[in-house]
Amino acid sequence: MTAYRAPLTDMHFLLTEVFKANAVFAAMPGTAEVSADLVSAILDEAGKISEHLLSPINQSGDQQACQWNEGFVTTPTGFKDAYKAYAEGGWAGLTGHVDFGGQGMPKLLSAQIEEMFFGANSSFALYAILNTGATLTISEHASAELKERYLPKMYEGEWSGTMCLTEPHAGTDLGMIRTKALENGDGSYNLTGTKIFITAGEHDLTANIIHLVLAKLPDAPAGPKGISLFLVPKNKVGADGNLTGETNNVKCGSIEHKMGIKGSATCVMNFDGAQGWLVGKLNNGLANMFTMMNYERLSMGLQGNGLAESSYQIASEYAKERIQGRSPSGPVQPDSAADPIIVHPDVRRMLLTMRANIMAGRALSMYAALQLDVSRFHPDADVREKADKLVALLIPVQKAYCSDRGFDVCVIGQQVLGGHGYVAEWGLEQNVRDSRIAQIYEGANGIQALDLMGRKTVRSNGELLSVLLQEFDEFIAAAQSSAAMQKYLPHLGASKELIADVTRKVIARAEVNPEEIGAASYAYMELLGLTLYCFMWQRMLLAAFEKLESGQGDAAHLNGLVKTADFFFARMLLHGKALAEEIEAGSETMMAMTAEQF
Repeated sequence: MTAYRAPLTDMHFLLTEVFKANAVFAAMPGTAEVSADLVSAILDEAGKISEHLLSPINQSGDQQACQWNEGFVTTPTGFKDAYKAYAEGGWAGLTGHVDFGGQGMPKLLSAQIEEMFFGANSSFALYAILNTGATLTISEHASAELKERYLPKMYEGEWSGTMCLTEPHAGTDLGMIRTKALENGDGSYNLTGTKIFITAGEHDLTANIIHLVLAKLPDAPAGPKGISLFLVPKNKVGADGNLTGETNNVKCGSIEHKMGIKGSATCVMNFDGAQGWLVGKLNNGLANMFTMMNYERLSMGLQGNGLAESSYQIASEYAKERIQGRSPSGPVQPDSAADPIIVHPDVRRMLLTMRANIMAGRALSMYAALQLDVSRFHPDADVREKADKLVALLIPVQKAYCSDRGFDVCVIGQQVLGGHGYVAEWGLEQNVRDSRIAQIYEGANGIQALDLMGRKTVRSNGELLSVLLQEFDEFIAAAQSSAAMQKYLPHLGASKELIADVTRKVIARAEVNPEEIGAASYAYMELLGLTLYCFMWQRMLLAAFEKLESGQGDAAHLNGLVKTADFFFARMLLHGKALAEEIEAGSETMMAMTAEQF
């Protein structure tokens, strides 16, 4: 198996040349001190952790898996020591609020670190990102007292966090939850109910686990409007912020035996009169929890990106070393019995498809992360509002499209290896298993597509998309001065017109038939994802040409990017026309059969 290598060259190029991170950070007071040298040092150190701390325990963690015994979970060998090193390095509080011991780093930087951690060891990465999401939600919505009591130790990595949403009878439809919260009269509440599929709900990595739990008061309004959010620690915490030594009636009933991410505990959590505290206002819990859910959805796209990168590394090395057959144009290694399989066009098709998706997915994730930073740190309210609109549009696409393409890339990597791709020692079959869940959790990709098509597009009458299309126009205008870009810019212009035309048609048809929204949703998500990948490749090309024309940078690396882009525009972007035709087909054939005919 090829050991994971942090893709630092690509990441530095995207941060510095494509997204001009130094200028972006300098323009916002909250990130002004984040210098280029600091970013480089943090990324390089995260790469070392990925390669030397997390990757070596990835396969063994999968084989050993988490173990449950009488309510307690033991993580695989090496995970506890790795988490301790991760915490001591300050990584748990990297993006945390500085007033409570966090480092205040931007998401544009931390997104790349998450991708590396996911690529090196997805099971371990899940413990880390759940804590980060929980601290973000507490920081944004909890009272000053709760922040002071819980955030410092969560930033230190001494405690960790989770979110508890799903119940046995209520998955996506959270308005159906039955977990109850009863007031105690002292500002706290007693919570009773069962939650399922709770990642990191129980483990042995930290001294306490802080659960963010959705629940309802007995007199709450029906449906989603009656949901409140509560902070519920596994072990009780005193007013001084230290453990009291008492447990809090929070118990792990079991863990799931899963297809992948076996080193990550997926728990059934039982709350039996557990004491908790309200986070934000009553009956506003779902809105508050979306702070964490949006963060985690971005992370699921990053999981797809990370495992895709890992798979590409394995497949690329294998293709350059595996001897099989001869080049169609004649032997390239005449002294050997055969040539390496990378000489074959179909193998190159697979590798280029992998590479094109990985780079575009990484760039799209960074673009979405950048909007999150702007919405959080920018001093201009109008700029923040624009970024908020882009975040609302981008997150469901980034989550779904990057995790879909990430899984596809892992499967393609298996195919490059042939029979070896099916064998555990090479690591590809684990990547396939580990990446599959990213398409399901934090809102299955079909739900992301429906949210994009319905709430974010039809109900907004295309307002959010218009903000993105304006970004396209501004880029095209700015790139006109580049002679090298003239052959590529028409691709972006055509993609823009295609997505705009499709959007207008679906909005019009939905006024007559609401089923058109769901019928179009998945193909629309894929079309917008492909369009965004086109936009990302345009931005990467412009940056690459600028470096090449100035005689700076690694010419081999930059030319490789250009050739990958050429493959994307010649062989991948054209699938957008088929997606547009699929959407044009409408809902009739999809809804014609009765339920009994299935």
